[in-house]
Amino acid sequence: MAHVPDVPDGPDAPDTPDESRIPGAPGPPGTPGTPRTPETPASPRHPAPPTPPGSPGTPSTPRAPGTPGPLESPTPLAPPPQSPPQPPPPPPVTDHGGGVWSLPVPIPGNPLGHTLVHLLETDRGPVLVDTGWDDPASWDALTAGLAACGTSVEALHGVLVTHHHPDHHGLSGRVREVSGAWIAMHPADTELVRHLRGTPPGGWIDLLAGKLTAAGAPAAHVARLEAARAGDREPPGRRAALPDRELVHGELLDLPGRRLRAVWTPGHTPGHVCLHLEEAHPRGGAGNGRLFSGDHLLPGITPHVGLYEIYEPARAPGGRPADPLGDYLSSLARVAALGPAEVLPAHQHAFTDAPGRVRELLAHHRARLAELRALLRTPRTLWQLTGSMAWNRPWARIPYASRNIAVAEAEAHLRHLVARRLAEAVPGSHPVAYVAV
Repeated sequence: MAHVPDVPDGPDAPDTPDESRIPGAPGPPGTPGTPRTPETPASPRHPAPPTPPGSPGTPSTPRAPGTPGPLESPTPLAPPPQSPPQPPPPPPVTDHGGGVWSLPVPIPGNPLGHTLVHLLETDRGPVLVDTGWDDPASWDALTAGLAACGTSVEALHGVLVTHHHPDHHGLSGRVREVSGAWIAMHPADTELVRHLRGTPPGGWIDLLAGKLTAAGAPAAHVARLEAARAGDREPPGRRAALPDRELVHGELLDLPGRRLRAVWTPGHTPGHVCLHLEEAHPRGGAGNGRLFSGDHLLPGITPHVGLYEIYEPARAPGGRPADPLGDYLSSLARVAALGPAEVLPAHQHAFTDAPGRVRELLAHHRARLAELRALLRTPRTLWQLTGSMAWNRPWARIPYASRNIAVAEAEAHLRHLVARRLAEAVPGSHPVAYVAV
């Protein structure tokens, strides 16, 4: 059964992966490496001696696939009042050994609680992997975390951005203003950053309203987007930097003193990148180095996979629709083949057994696709299909913005079925209905 996260209503809700357990739940007891607090700083140029080997955490237990629920009414009863989930307390700044640290940077109003920004020591100065959400509290946490590691924003040499979402790329502009650091990203996501910067807020709302209408969403649901337009709120990520370097799949990065290779892992976004640190594990962990996995591989969360064209410019006439879920499944296999000793994700906690976690995620998506095929024995619009799927709570209790996220996830799975010729559109239907073949 998939978990739909609670996120603030409106189109500027934080990026939130689809979760397989309590939002932002902490991992198993024990943390990777040695927690480091501001009272006991260690310099990135002169790190503290590594601690003895310990348990870096284990992957979550696989979820049991949910059974398909009944077709929901397009106008469900209003959900009962409920308290929003509270984010978990942030972990301390953590020394993972070998010149690698993790710094929790809060995501305001999001049950995930924080992004784990990583700091990597190089011979030219410290480099960040991601930056965190653009918010004063997030900036304060980032600067305090760097101070706890014995460095500062001013000392940063560069920033490696795993993907363009605002809880990863948001503070990059401010970091570059203070430090002059270069910003690197995969060109597919750089193009989305450029596109987003040139799209007025109203354009984003028009696009989402059009997609929801085409999905068969009721007019009352679509109309709520107008309230967001009237609020004149700036979409998140507008102040993020336009990257000035490219992360190219398979290339070793120009980081003297380190062996860090870019691994293109599209799915969560078209330009998502993992970073493979091809160095012996500092505590003797069995496997092939360490992997900064961004949002691609998380220990207890199934990353959200929606549709790229929510942000992308229009495709060329006759072009095949993108298949983000197909991309994601292929990317999972690519990461499993690396066999890293430890995974350092952007949410939750470090963990081992990347191939085992990949097997869990592949099984989850196989079950999800089988669920959709069973539901499509009866023709359904995308909206009807989404409301019929098994979520972590009844459809009537899923918050407004989370429903929009659920529709995007359902459409990614539906599109993968269509690409594999396991489902097709019903000719003449409007809104378009789909049926299994």
